[in-house]
Amino acid sequence: MDQAYLSLERELAVFLRRARASSGEMARAVHPELEAAAYGLLVRLEDAGQQRATDLAAYFGVGKATMSRQLRALCELGLVSREPDPADGRASLVRITDEGRARFTRVRDARRAQYVRKLADWDRGEVAELARLLHQLNASAEQ
Repeated sequence: MDQAYLSLERELAVFLRRARASSGEMARAVHPELEAAAYGLLVRLEDAGQQRATDLAAYFGVGKATMSRQLRALCELGLVSREPDPADGRASLVRITDEGRARFTRVRDARRAQYVRKLADWDRGEVAELARLLHQLNASAEQ
């Protein structure tokens, strides 16, 4: 096996384990009852705006039932709302609420401050390169 791919697998495993733990902490900071996986939904809705549940499920690579359960929990917490889709009355659009946005923004800003502290000794070009490579990896995973 190519050593580069073995190293990649090892480093991604550590990174993903830490990211899962961090997502749980961030989710609880948004709301004590928020599941770690649902935090990513807030990130997506803040970045992309309102979307159909089926589009969110496709983006994250999860089933409709999983997405429905996570969205129901977010709705019950008052962090997202559903509105009829004007393009298709049978569907609804999910959007982040003002309360959800305020809570999410507070946590996101604190997380970004942590990145700045943790990467303070990195060159800004290195940070930009890491972001570019992670974007490339994520784009490849979507295909």
